[in-house]
Order: sequence, then structure tokens, then C-alpha cells
Amino acid sequence: MARQSKIVSRLDKMLADAINGNFIEENYDETELSKFESKFHQYISANKLSSEKIQAEREAIKELVTDISHQTKTPLANICLYTQLLEEICTPELLPYVQQIHMHAEKLGFLVNALSKISRLESNMIKLRPERAPVSRLLADCGRYIRGMADLKNITINIKDSKNIWALYDARWTYEALCNLLDNAVKYSPEGSTVTVSAKQLEIFTCISVEDEGMGIPEEEQAQVFKRFYRGKNTLNQEGNGIGLYLVRIILQREQGYIKVSSVPGSGSCFKMYLLNT
Repeated sequence: MARQSKIVSRLDKMLADAINGNFIEENYDETELSKFESKFHQYISANKLSSEKIQAEREAIKELVTDISHQTKTPLANICLYTQLLEEICTPELLPYVQQIHMHAEKLGFLVNALSKISRLESNMIKLRPERAPVSRLLADCGRYIRGMADLKNITINIKDSKNIWALYDARWTYEALCNLLDNAVKYSPEGSTVTVSAKQLEIFTCISVEDEGMGIPEEEQAQVFKRFYRGKNTLNQEGNGIGLYLVRIILQREQGYIKVSSVPGSGSCFKMYLLNT
């Protein structure tokens, strides 16, 4: 009985050390352990090495993304600048080709920039600093951002009254998250429709909703849309790269919030951002 208690105690300490990241192989004398203890010891050692390898690979990927972002920023900016100049002087026959170059350079620049943001957020290089502030300010700023794009499609942006509704959020990054939702709402909505933005104070969270009248999302895809690079089958003919919703999710997670979607194909979608109240 005493031996069993000793074994359980040693296994418990091994597991506690592994969970806390303090497991050191030298702390355990394998010659004194039972056969089961020895196997458990080997498992923990292998798992620790595997975790360290995965973490090292992730860090290497994040560094690569950061380097790519840094090294491509200036060349892409120059390509956009020179194609703008070419658009002003080239012949009508060549203009469509120059415009295509310009469009794809901007698209590539947006993708690299988004990947850089995600990499820095995931590696905690960027620390979000949520502060308690009125939601009305956030909604108004995002409304001004999206109205130009909405006007091109004759889409009405309906921002409902949100006075006296507060939330805990990082102004810069939450603005980016909400603008991404509005970008998608306008992009996937038909001309002449309405996008409605509203806020509601709940017990623990403040909910900000973006509701559109677009194509909607099939039920089997709703759990997938927040994954990196995921694009639904109905959106493949639209401009996009599958990064925006993933970035929204990462931002909200860093603020201890979350995002949900409800949708009926053909009847639009409603994305809800949940931010802590305090």
C-alpha cells in the first residue's frame, strides 16, 4: 500500500511539473521507478520535446512572415506608385493590363499586411490595451469608414442608437475588427440593400451586431468561416483571401471576447462581436 501511494505521489509530481513547464528529466532516477513509472516518464519526456519542436517551428514561421512583410512593403508600394503613373500616360489598349497589375499589387500588399498583423498578435508582439469606452464612438468611426464603399453599391448603413452602452476594448484593434465585418457585409450584399449595426448591453458582455441582407452562409460552413484562409463555396467568385474573419477572431480573443454568426442562405447573415463590459 505504501509503495502504491509512493508511486501515485511521484506520478502526480511528474504530471504537475510537466503542466507547469518545470519537468526536468534529471530529477527522476529511472532505476528506482516501476515499469509503469518509467513508461510515464518516457511519455512526458517525448511530449516535452515534441512541444518544444512545435513551438520552435511556429516561432520560425512567425519570424518568416515578419521578414516577408518587412522586405516586401517598399517594393509593393513602388509597384503601386509606378502603375498609377502608367495609368495616366499609357494608351487605351494597354490601360486594362496596367490596372490589373495595380489591382493585384494592392491585393498582395493587403494580404501581406494582414498576415503580419496576425503573426504579431499570435506571438504577443502586440499587446492590446482594452479600456472602458462608449460603443457609440466605435460604431460612428466604423460607419464613416464604410459609407464610401456602401455608396458605390447604393447600400444603406443603418447604425442604431447606442447611447449609454459601454464596453472594454482596444480602440485601434476593435475598430479594425468591426471594419472587417462591415467590409464583408457590404461586399456580399446586393445593391440597394441595408446593413444594420447595433449594440446591446448584456450582463457580462456588450454585443455588437452587423446584420446584412446578402447571400447568407450555409449551416455546414458557419463553423468554418473563422478559420484562416477559409472561403465558402458561394464566395469564390468574389474578391477576398479568407483572412478577415480569422483576424477578427484573434483580435477578440486577445480582448477576452468572442464572435458568433447566425445565417440563413438567401436571407443574409448576422455577425455578433462580444466584448467584456468591465
